[in-house]
Amino acid sequence: MIFDKQTAKKTAEVLLQANAIKLSPKEPFTWASGWKSPIYCDNRIILSFPPIRNFVRDTMAKHIESKYGKPDVIAGVATGAIGIGMLVAEYLDLPFIYVRPEAKGHGRKNQIEGYIESGQSVVVVEDLISTGKSSLNAVKALKEAEINVKGMVAIFTYGFEVASENFKNENVILNTLSNYENLLEQALETNYISENEITTLSEWNSNPSEWNAN
Repeated sequence: MIFDKQTAKKTAEVLLQANAIKLSPKEPFTWASGWKSPIYCDNRIILSFPPIRNFVRDTMAKHIESKYGKPDVIAGVATGAIGIGMLVAEYLDLPFIYVRPEAKGHGRKNQIEGYIESGQSVVVVEDLISTGKSSLNAVKALKEAEINVKGMVAIFTYGFEVASENFKNENVILNTLSNYENLLEQALETNYISENEITTLSEWNSNPSEWNAN
């Protein structure tokens, strides 16, 4: 769920300003999964814009404290959330770790990078939620290390039903700064998209794996 409507709209506004989220109903993108999509999201680009990254950092940090209480450690999901996760940890004056998709095949063979002790609590920071599988993979690694995962905070979610089910099944609390619904509202209000394009964008979101531009 989103933290609140005001945060969701403002976050959508800054993501559109930075071109972190691009909407292109007429010329859809192709995701790595093979899905055709009228939206592409790369929140890492906000790191290149100090006022925007500072807004996201400050807002995420304040919401973490209000929703979860201050954890022992902030954990970022590699690689997309390492940057913003570290900024949030710095703001809260907390240690930072990050979680790889899988353990390294060499050296210390870590999946969790950084120092954390079993029994400590973390809030996991993520940049983007699609199906939630990679995000929950990080949570699984932390739990296997006997870390107390208080919840996860993400910048943006597509709001897919499959993601909601995945988080529910794993009993992980997810809160996001913004979501697809508020993104479309903000894009329409600022004339980034037209009323006609809203229909296409809504149809995609309801069935992304089967959607195509035709």
